[in-house]
Amino acid sequence: MRLPNEPEPPYQINIVPMIDVIFAILTFFIMSTLYLARSQGLPVNLPSAETAEAQAQTPKVVTIDAAGNIAFERQPMGIEVLEAQVRALALTGQQPLVVIDADKAVTHGKVVEVMDRLRAIDGVKLAIGTERP
Repeated sequence: MRLPNEPEPPYQINIVPMIDVIFAILTFFIMSTLYLARSQGLPVNLPSAETAEAQAQTPKVVTIDAAGNIAFERQPMGIEVLEAQVRALALTGQQPLVVIDADKAVTHGKVVEVMDRLRAIDGVKLAIGTERP
């Protein structure tokens, strides 16, 4: 018990546990954002085979056959020539729609290489050609 003349002890707020909780929450958010920032996919419009739609503008078609050979509008060419042709189309002021028709047997790396080269050209829109079942 306290005596009547004894002063009341000052109130204290212990902030050490609060700081611990704040640092734990901060660590959680830092760690979770590190996992979200690792995505390095190419942003392209991939039409589903079930809901494939015709495009409003006439697309330019890049074909990659089973052997990995590249053709642009049915003309065989290398990837450097393909890039130059599409760059020339983009310089006309239009936004060309380039559809990549790749055979099922083509390796994923070859398709990504062509997409990456064409994606680097400003104003080019990419799509993947599919068939309806």
